[in-house]
Amino acid sequence: MNPLQTIALRYQAIFIPLFEENTAKDFKLKGTTAIFVSNLAKLGFSVSEKLLRALNQKTPTFQANLLEQFRTVMGVNKNWTPLVKGWDVPTGESEIDHILTFFANVFGVKGTKLQCGHSIPAGTFPLERYNGCPFCGAPFEFGKIENYGQGSKTKLLNLWTEKEIKNAFADLLSSKTALDATQMDSLRILLVELPLPDVQIGMKETLMAVIDICMGENQGEKVQNFFSSPTDILRYLWYKHTGFLQIVEPKTIVKRHANNNQHINTWLNQSGKAKIGAKAALKLRYSRKTSLIVAKWLNNLTADSEKICEMMHPKRSMWVRFIRALRLAEYSKRKGFEKLAEILDIFYKQEYTVWQGRVNYYRLKSDMENTFKLLKQRPGLFARSLFSNMLWFGAEETVGAFSEVIDKVPARLVFTLNMYAQNYFVKNQNRIVKPLGGVSKNILPNLLLSMFDENQLDQMKLAVEGLSLLAIKKRFAEIKTESKTMYIDPYLFKVPVSIGDRGENVQDLPSALMGTRFEVEGDTVRLFMQWGEGLPAQHLDMDLSCHIAYENGTIEICSFSYLTATGCKHSGDIRSIPNKVGTAEYIDIEVNKLRKVKAKYVTFTCNAYSNGAITPNLVIGWMNSKFPMKISEKTGVAYDSSCVQHQVRITSSVTKGLVFGVLDVQKNEIIWLEMPFDGQVIQQLDTRNIEAILAKLESKISIGSLLKIKAEAQNLQILESISETETADEIYDQAWAINTAAVTKLLVD
Repeated sequence: MNPLQTIALRYQAIFIPLFEENTAKDFKLKGTTAIFVSNLAKLGFSVSEKLLRALNQKTPTFQANLLEQFRTVMGVNKNWTPLVKGWDVPTGESEIDHILTFFANVFGVKGTKLQCGHSIPAGTFPLERYNGCPFCGAPFEFGKIENYGQGSKTKLLNLWTEKEIKNAFADLLSSKTALDATQMDSLRILLVELPLPDVQIGMKETLMAVIDICMGENQGEKVQNFFSSPTDILRYLWYKHTGFLQIVEPKTIVKRHANNNQHINTWLNQSGKAKIGAKAALKLRYSRKTSLIVAKWLNNLTADSEKICEMMHPKRSMWVRFIRALRLAEYSKRKGFEKLAEILDIFYKQEYTVWQGRVNYYRLKSDMENTFKLLKQRPGLFARSLFSNMLWFGAEETVGAFSEVIDKVPARLVFTLNMYAQNYFVKNQNRIVKPLGGVSKNILPNLLLSMFDENQLDQMKLAVEGLSLLAIKKRFAEIKTESKTMYIDPYLFKVPVSIGDRGENVQDLPSALMGTRFEVEGDTVRLFMQWGEGLPAQHLDMDLSCHIAYENGTIEICSFSYLTATGCKHSGDIRSIPNKVGTAEYIDIEVNKLRKVKAKYVTFTCNAYSNGAITPNLVIGWMNSKFPMKISEKTGVAYDSSCVQHQVRITSSVTKGLVFGVLDVQKNEIIWLEMPFDGQVIQQLDTRNIEAILAKLESKISIGSLLKIKAEAQNLQILESISETETADEIYDQAWAINTAAVTKLLVD
């Protein structure tokens, strides 16, 4: 596979290197090109005219390799056979069938002997309907995809050249928000394939990937300029050791692994063993070569020693472990490492003042003057504590002090304040938070909210929103532009600005920001899950489920334990994977039926029922089409890549359960989100978290709304539409928004 082609597809494009542009009106389309485009259409893609001309210049070999790469990404060569044939018609299996089969196998009652060794007694499961064992969920029979091109809407692919690849590289490096897993994966590929461009790196997490490439090329001295604090050094060391770009506490990682290996059946519980294994994996071991490099990094930091020790304090316990593992005390005795010796001396004696400690001291004494004096020194931290300080000291005084430094606050924090104010200052409304490395949690509102009446809280919310919007408009107004008109695609009002929520798993198709709303075109949404490709045959039980919430507060579940629910049908529970080819599960959701019974939301989830986390490279997503999507009566295969609206590949190593979408039944929209939770089964999902995260996503400013603010600040006329004969000076459409890193350029600092 061409790695650059992988990246281009994520931006809904095909990369064509070194071609001559052909603008002739009468160019002749090659037969191989026509066949290639036809095969792409079956997979759900179409090509622009410019791309078609470029493809027409390439050899059949290039086109064949490219088509195979598309087939790989779309999973056409995978096994998509479920447990039940024609599963849209229920088999009628019940709990009684499982109980009778259990006793039949225990006591040796005669029945139909299957490949897995189980005997199925007569009168229980209708075996002619199954592709495997209905009792243990082991698949035996496999079928191929029978239906292609059922999708009602194709994804238009555009042409990418070296210019677009390099621009995407620069945008990823300079992104002003943290990159999600898809963007970070693309960045790592580009760092290997292309030389590093001369751009300012926007985020610390992004910097880690750049440093890693330099270290791989034995350029340890070169990366010294990348480190501005000891926290940067710790972040890189922890990233290399664990793969986490954020500094996740060791106890959090150990707890996640232990929780993932708990089991409903106590005799299968392996949490204790997993905890011991996780602790062992986190032990630090470094060669003397690496230790010397790190010692030089710390010794050469430009900040004074006391300041460095203060920065180390929040992660003091981790630093103690790293100092020992890296033998820094030994290197501090060498000539030329005098500063390192001073740092370690001050650190161990704790002869430094912690800024946050002083803030907390004055805050607890209700000393507003000194608290604000300290907070003004660090505007970013002032922004993060703004809401709580408003409740503690008073809204008018706090907002007044913050307004003096808001121009120094990064734009992403200003937008965060504007978005989350409306949820924070609401009594009796829980909020959703996700600790570093943890799962989403539902937290109670601030107790101090009860001291204020609704009118006062509304005034606080308006004060924050007004100040934030004023600061945003001011930043846009200071940018000189010669533009007079702007066009904003209506689609952009459904896409939130990428702040605060990052995906932990990879989207190999054109990627979407968390909170993006997808329109449901037809009457049916089909969830799919495929896992186990390339792995040997084994028990590996992943579960696809959905949770239906009704307006009257009642719920229903469609899962392995409830194969049918109102408007929902499950394809059967597979608990073991066949050798190398993988297996699949589906759920059909009939939207019209759910609308008639006043269903509110349908939440899509997948879980690892087996011990451990969700297996890597498991693919989940949903299909949607105006036209009916067929299910094979012979095999039950129901996958058609042309109908796929969105899909995600699991790469996170600690996710036990994952919410990957919510269907808003009345609005006929699917909200893409990614919310990990600790749960072996869907019944362990806390539905309050879903409501909280939806409220959080709803509060986010959309890209379209942000562009309207920009237009207002710069006195640009917004055009309702544009045609081939008329255009706008600034055009913001879906093609532009696909490059989510480039969108962050709107976050003006």
